[in-house]
Amino acid sequence: MLAAAAVGLVFAGLVLLQGGLIALAIPLWVYLGAGLLFGPPGKTSLKATRTLGAGRVRPGEPVPVTLTVENAGDGIAEVTIRDRVPPGLEGVEGETSALGPLPPGGKLVLDYTLKGPRGTYRFGGVDVVLGDPFHVRPRVERLEVPQQLFVLPEARALRRVEIRPRQTRLHAGLVPARRGGPGTEFYGVREYQPGDPLRSLNAWAMARDPERLYITEFEQERSADVGLILDARRRADVQVGSRSLFEHAIEATAALADAFLQGGHRVGLLVYGGHLDWTFPGTGRVQREKILRTLARARLGESLVFEGFDYLPTRLFPARSQIVLVSPLLPGDEAMLIALRARGYAVLIISPDPVSFEAKRFPDDEATRLAVRIARVERALLLSRLQRASIVVIDWDVEVPFVRRVQGALARSPLWLRPLGVRA
Repeated sequence: MLAAAAVGLVFAGLVLLQGGLIALAIPLWVYLGAGLLFGPPGKTSLKATRTLGAGRVRPGEPVPVTLTVENAGDGIAEVTIRDRVPPGLEGVEGETSALGPLPPGGKLVLDYTLKGPRGTYRFGGVDVVLGDPFHVRPRVERLEVPQQLFVLPEARALRRVEIRPRQTRLHAGLVPARRGGPGTEFYGVREYQPGDPLRSLNAWAMARDPERLYITEFEQERSADVGLILDARRRADVQVGSRSLFEHAIEATAALADAFLQGGHRVGLLVYGGHLDWTFPGTGRVQREKILRTLARARLGESLVFEGFDYLPTRLFPARSQIVLVSPLLPGDEAMLIALRARGYAVLIISPDPVSFEAKRFPDDEATRLAVRIARVERALLLSRLQRASIVVIDWDVEVPFVRRVQGALARSPLWLRPLGVRA
């Protein structure tokens, strides 16, 4: 624009034979020349590094970020750096941009703090605006600094969660295997066989029959295959203000995954919604981290194919294993779940109650109370159909802490508290 103005003044002065117009163009040419002379170099050697205070945090936990831009080339009179913060993260303190000179070997440093909700956030590049004191020829460069921040759902600690799949694995665990062997709980008394440990001799049984030897047999405890299914269908979710029932379901899934992995089980996770996100089964801390990262990126979705559970990929789960579904449940979902039970799977459903959650959106009047009552009856009928098919259903009002609700329903009671003759 300055060059066009200068050329215009010179052209007007020549056409009109006015030397004053040509003289007015001289300061513009001087300004342009100074800008070109003191402008940024044609080739720069800039390097950017970003350091996160932590690569994985809990929702709302602040994360310090340090961005450093170093100059390994010629000096630059004026540099503006702007870090591209991923959408969803918000600043707590500090600035994400800075302005200043960058001499040879110098550096500019940004220090700021971010926080955000559950999710996976990918940092992109850093925008660097190379300027000059006259702002004649600014140039924008982008320095790529790829990085990820995982805001993982909190996995609240659960004590031992009792499951009884029809088939267990060969490895030791916490699930009663319905067969005698090494264990901690009484299984039965049988006649002594060569090779049995002498410490298992049952003196009471031998007192009745002195002619024979008897041993006490305990029930084996083994690990199992557990398939977690998180319902991510958008039409199954309920939102009240900024709260979402889906977020409660994610926290419940994280707590269950942690409890099952702590028990030595092999756990896989399927996020069922707009698409299928499958985490292959595994054990240990590495598997726990994989599942938490899958839950961090889980999003609600819509799909004509996955509107119901009709196309649930059951081949992902080993036969006769334990399936745990975390879902508010919709009318029509029970058919496929009952079919799973008929195929030999042990099915456990953790169902966040959408009726109690959504009732808070409406005024407390007669019409609301009637609607809530009808919705509760419909939900009770749905849950009763599942329970009649020997499916364990935990109806969870999310106002009650998940640990308290599930622990009371699924924790294995001590042996001395169980009725006589009951082993499970």
